[in-house]
Amino acid sequence: MPDLILDNGNVYTLDTNLPHAEALAIRHGRILAVGSSSEIRSLATSQTTRIDLEGRTVIPGLIDAHVHFVSFSLSLQQVNLDGATSLQEAVNRVAHRVQQTPAGRWILGRGWDQNAWEEPVYPRKEALDQVAPHHPVCLRRKDGHLLWVNSLTLQKAGITRETPDPEGGQIDRDPQSGEPTGILRENAQDLVFQIIERPSHAEMVQAVRVGLREANRLGVTGIHDCEGPAEFRVFQDLAAEEALTMRVCMLIPSRYLDEAIALGLRTGFGNDLLRIGQVKLFADGTLGSQTALMIEPFEGEPDNRGIALNPKAELREMVYKAFDAGLGTAIHAIGDQANRDMLDIYEEYPHPASRPRCRIEHVQLLHPDDIPRLAKIGVIASMQPTHCTADMEVADRFWGKRARYSYAWKSLLNAGTVLAFGSDCPVETIDPLAGIHAAVTRQRASGEPAEGWYPEERLTVEEAVRAYTWGSAYAAGEERSRGSLTPGKLADMVVLSRDIFRIPPAEILETRVDYTIVQGKVVYQRE
Repeated sequence: MPDLILDNGNVYTLDTNLPHAEALAIRHGRILAVGSSSEIRSLATSQTTRIDLEGRTVIPGLIDAHVHFVSFSLSLQQVNLDGATSLQEAVNRVAHRVQQTPAGRWILGRGWDQNAWEEPVYPRKEALDQVAPHHPVCLRRKDGHLLWVNSLTLQKAGITRETPDPEGGQIDRDPQSGEPTGILRENAQDLVFQIIERPSHAEMVQAVRVGLREANRLGVTGIHDCEGPAEFRVFQDLAAEEALTMRVCMLIPSRYLDEAIALGLRTGFGNDLLRIGQVKLFADGTLGSQTALMIEPFEGEPDNRGIALNPKAELREMVYKAFDAGLGTAIHAIGDQANRDMLDIYEEYPHPASRPRCRIEHVQLLHPDDIPRLAKIGVIASMQPTHCTADMEVADRFWGKRARYSYAWKSLLNAGTVLAFGSDCPVETIDPLAGIHAAVTRQRASGEPAEGWYPEERLTVEEAVRAYTWGSAYAAGEERSRGSLTPGKLADMVVLSRDIFRIPPAEILETRVDYTIVQGKVVYQRE
């Protein structure tokens, strides 16, 4: 007998055996049956709860395949610089927080993007010194690969003109004086991170409780989290309390690779709620900070081919060590050279038959010769559609004609590549409907550009939804239990206010989540 039925609906199962239905029955957290409303209602007993969908649309639960969830949850309490259109607006937001904060306390924030400002130049410490002379300020760029700090923060971190650039990082310096400007790139950020007092475990748990409510409100039923041991403990505690209202696949930071191997951990260990994913490694930086690793230099910068955060030989050694221990890998690669290097490493592994499932994170720019290689080798493209619509002008500026093969979803899909979509939140919004809209239109919410940016790379709604459901489940090795509304699979699903498969694509952003259901339980209901 079912515990819950949803009937009188418009159900897109993403199951090729029965692509469309009217109703579902759920028992003990799994899908019992899918079919017509009359068929499903006949299974009900007096103990069965019923939700009348009233014609609303149901899709499988949406899985964010790349997110920094605890950082997102904590960012809800920090200075939000996203959307600032000028340096002054960003500084004003900091000044407002300074007025509410005792002297000497840290001012933390994120989301600034100089490319979106009226004057797209990197900010300096002096702008923050004017409004926060007595507060250390640390502001992460939108992509998380640069810090903007004030003089007090540089002083506390011991960063002077004599401080050498750390390996894989850069301290920006004034060309005349040689003094630090207040911008720290890539691994140079660690010079500041190591002196900031981390939030306590209790503070992180409380922040994640709020973050879970927000994610469930937006239809997120699962995530692949790219954080570390402290964050993993937060998820474990919430799971023990039965307060974890989405499924978590935890990626392992590469610096803990040896410890993971020593413990005998393998990708896939855990349960349906919380499990171990791949090892997360970095090949390069980002587009916006011009640290992505390139085959040819950035446009207008003949000496800049980006930054290799880890040399190719060292990455190969780490990847093969992980593979030999039964751990898959997920490698951050933005530039075309970084992606080529990672494909080389995966392809050259000497024991391909025993290679664990592996991914490349972001895959933002590919040389056209490399597009077929992902499917050939069996590499999952873990991509974030809203990066495309946020970065299109920057991609045109720094990559020129090469941008034709950036965010190349359709080309990859046509080549047979498995796409797994996510958000990279808090870099971009965690809202998966915003991601689906970006994938289908390649436009911003304003409708620009009119036909979409490189519209030949647009996806259909079904292709985009599949990348957020089955594709993300596949990337975690969970396609047999999640990703489609199939009898026997876990009962994770989202009820939408509109049929996103039939409405004009621009209206996807007007769609709301009416119910989010995880393991047969309603974890969010719109009032």
